[in-house]
Amino acid sequence: MSDTEEIAIAGRTAGLIETGETVTWKARHLGIQQTLTSKIISMKRPYEFTDIMIQGAFRSMRHQHIFRTEGKTTVMTDIFEFESPFGIIGKAFNALYLTRYLKNLLEDRNRYLKQCAEST
Repeated sequence: MSDTEEIAIAGRTAGLIETGETVTWKARHLGIQQTLTSKIISMKRPYEFTDIMIQGAFRSMRHQHIFRTEGKTTVMTDIFEFESPFGIIGKAFNALYLTRYLKNLLEDRNRYLKQCAEST
């Protein structure tokens, strides 16, 4: 994620993450350097895993990754749920900008992951 300068800086920073482990990411979003720590709360390899934010800018965040096979193709579905802080101001910001920004970010990341997976 070169556009956001995203890098894993603590917890599991290399290799495959497991249930109960955490990873802390540093990245630039909306012009601000941010850190977010997530924890894997569920892992059913190779079908799904779920992480939640345990520290970061959101009031809450849950991200489920679901994998299924269609013929010779693997299809990944992301379910990304979040709440922003700041009450009604946060809700307005979500509606006007943040939801679209995060959707685009996930789509960009998924295109990159697809490219990596298909090149091996």
